[in-house]
Amino acid sequence: MSDNIRATRGEPRVALITCAEMPGLDPDDRLLLPPLAQRGIRAEAAIWDDPDVDWAGYALAVLRSPWDYPTRRAEFVAWTRTVPRLANPADLVRWNTDKRYLRELASAGVPTVPTTWLGPDDDWTLPAEPGEYVVKPVVGAGSLDAGRYDLADAAQRELAGTHVKRLRAAGRWVMVQPYLSAVDTAGETGLLFFAGPDGLRFSHAVRKGPMLVGPDYGVDGLFRPEQITPRTPAAAELAVAERVLAALPSGPDRPLYARVDLIPGPDGAPVLVEVELTEPSLFLGHAPDAADRLADAIAARLD
Repeated sequence: MSDNIRATRGEPRVALITCAEMPGLDPDDRLLLPPLAQRGIRAEAAIWDDPDVDWAGYALAVLRSPWDYPTRRAEFVAWTRTVPRLANPADLVRWNTDKRYLRELASAGVPTVPTTWLGPDDDWTLPAEPGEYVVKPVVGAGSLDAGRYDLADAAQRELAGTHVKRLRAAGRWVMVQPYLSAVDTAGETGLLFFAGPDGLRFSHAVRKGPMLVGPDYGVDGLFRPEQITPRTPAAAELAVAERVLAALPSGPDRPLYARVDLIPGPDGAPVLVEVELTEPSLFLGHAPDAADRLADAIAARLD
């Protein structure tokens, strides 16, 4: 290991990658700093698009909160290819930052939320069936540019059509999904996995409450602050998550971390909402020793 990769006293340097709006890291990610220090690893926050950062000087660069990438995805993906030792790797970032990966997972037999995929030039009309639907772009994070619509309401039906047209006019792919009512009752289950000696291992899980409460009006989507509580996943949820990880294009051995978000479908069986391999919140503060388990995974990756 070269001298510039090691800090003083022989400590390896690890970059925790963030964005300019969060230069000091997300509070949850800061929980990782003490256990890394205890393992002799010097962790530093680094902004992904800062031209002065020497990425070659880090023994490992870990994507954590570069949450401004959705409006600059091409630039972000190109940047990942320049970082010598990036977790998760650049090819996974490219695959995972466009939600059309869900089509591949569905084709591989993973149960997913039924989705209509719309390119900028595709013909499409609103579903005739009443019910609630979610409209969102295939490249996005959180509730950015996402909306929830009751198509039985004439005003919301018109807003849903306008939302789709606005995204497509900007050259963006769009996904339209039925809103699963279990979001409001059971909530989503986010299952967190960190790398171990034999691939990704389950660490902990959380319940994620509903966020979207109404239409997107073209400025900011209407959503609630995310409500997070610890959760013990059911055996069926763990089984689906393992199927998701096994179907990743790289297999389950290369990622340093993964978050699999599931929700009960109409029949109560878990279906995949998304698998987060790029910059997911890992909710380290919601499970004992979660930060230590991730610190162990990083230390092993350095070895």
